[in-house]
Amino acid sequence: MKKLIALTLIALVSFGAFAGGSSETAAASPAASTSSTPAATTTTTTTSDEPVRFVIANGAEPESLDPSQIQGVPEHRVYEALFEGLITIDPETADGIPGVAESWDVSEDGMTYTFHLREDAVWSDGVPITAQDVVYSWTRELDPATGSPYAWFPAMFIAGATEFNSGEADASALQIRAIDDHTFEMTLIGPLPYVIGALSHYSFAIVPQHAIEQYGTDWTKPENFVGNGPFVLAEHTPQDRIVCVKSDTYWDKENVHLDEVVFLASDDAATNYNMYLSGQVDWDTAIDLNRFDEIMMRTDYQVAPQLSTYYYTINVTEPPLDDVRVRKAISYAIDREQLVEEVTRAGQIACWGIVPDMAGYEALQEEERGGVLYDPDYARQLLAEAGYPNGVGFPTISVLYNTDDAHRQIAEFIQQQLKTNLNINVTLENQEWATYLANRNSGNFQIARAGWVGDYQDPNTFLDMFITGAGMNGGKYSNPEYDALIAQAATMPAGEERFAVLKQAESIMINQDQAIIPLYVYVSQNMIDTSKWGGWYPNTMDYHPTKDIYLK
Repeated sequence: MKKLIALTLIALVSFGAFAGGSSETAAASPAASTSSTPAATTTTTTTSDEPVRFVIANGAEPESLDPSQIQGVPEHRVYEALFEGLITIDPETADGIPGVAESWDVSEDGMTYTFHLREDAVWSDGVPITAQDVVYSWTRELDPATGSPYAWFPAMFIAGATEFNSGEADASALQIRAIDDHTFEMTLIGPLPYVIGALSHYSFAIVPQHAIEQYGTDWTKPENFVGNGPFVLAEHTPQDRIVCVKSDTYWDKENVHLDEVVFLASDDAATNYNMYLSGQVDWDTAIDLNRFDEIMMRTDYQVAPQLSTYYYTINVTEPPLDDVRVRKAISYAIDREQLVEEVTRAGQIACWGIVPDMAGYEALQEEERGGVLYDPDYARQLLAEAGYPNGVGFPTISVLYNTDDAHRQIAEFIQQQLKTNLNINVTLENQEWATYLANRNSGNFQIARAGWVGDYQDPNTFLDMFITGAGMNGGKYSNPEYDALIAQAATMPAGEERFAVLKQAESIMINQDQAIIPLYVYVSQNMIDTSKWGGWYPNTMDYHPTKDIYLK
């Protein structure tokens, strides 16, 4: 997420909800408004002597509850309830703050961090959490045998992690160690200025070795579950709900004010919104696009700038998309401004690059045509140069998206744009969340929708996933020059020179190679009555830990 420019609160909204926190978004949604028209509070009230229950319409069924097997925003919300890493999230700023680690020291060169763990941090079964648990957890995440879809992420930080994860070295190559029970040390590949914020990500989770060794893959079942977060798993009914109850052993339990958190698994925006209106849901994490005109008038509709981008990724190994002229033709044939004005309708910002504007980093501009975002004549010229004049002979291609009404509408718009402007035929294929993710990550598609929510507040979070072989690089993009620039930036201190290197890499990937087609920058949108619920704050990461939410 990030600092989208100050949206003068003219409607901004996001068509999607994947991460990342933190990462991949699952649902798409509509827009924002500045209306102050009052809306009646619709959630049910509770008296002070009743247990406080908080219900979340969380979107798709999580892929897993094991932090090593997840990669999306619905999963991230559950993770924040059940687990805590060395670093956790400030609910107002989304910056990294002390979690299991109460403090840390940094070497003069910025490459070695020494974390001091809380002595009162224990697992939900009362077993103390030690620095060796951190070593075990991170080693497990990076072990190629674990098959973590996000192992590439810590490999971008920890010295020796890439070699271990790729099978080129054993675990001894990892530059992490337990100095004693409450002191953990890690050495980075460079003076990465954004590392503290990144450590709140679930790929740096701390997991219970003793429970995993006892129960194997069944350790995340409610009867076996052991966690270290503010809540403990009490119930998991797949495709229905996950119920978490307040932990009696959490080190900061005095500041946890919810007794029960329920995550409902439903990607039906209409159903979720109706449940919100009837008081069965307290926080609806996505918006029903078909009722947007009604929703935008409500005061419990929360919209905010978000550090995230909606884009289409291309399998660059798949003919005819292996021809950069074809990829560029498709990109120039899409009217992004019309998309955000007539389809998403939420004030999203049409974009050319994948990195949104950030402090010190200006969003990438188109270079070939003087900054244009749409040029159908040039698109037809490129397609003809690739051997398909007026689309003649061009095979039908497919666009993959995960089940969601907004994603469907966007895909239909692009389908029509490519037919009108290039005379090429596009078929649309929707899949449920887990299947879609598996196919997208493995490259089993031609073109696929994607949404990326920054994992930390730095341009690198949008760029490092496109290096050769990265776990999220389902389009199989590979350019040695791009890889070298991303690696170079990792060794540089914060500042203009580092940002210039990252901007050069982004330009290669998009202006030169058109490996992906960015479409617009999101805004987050949620339904929650903040006159009733405190501790929920809009922020650029759209992170809202349930630990901090309370009934006013």
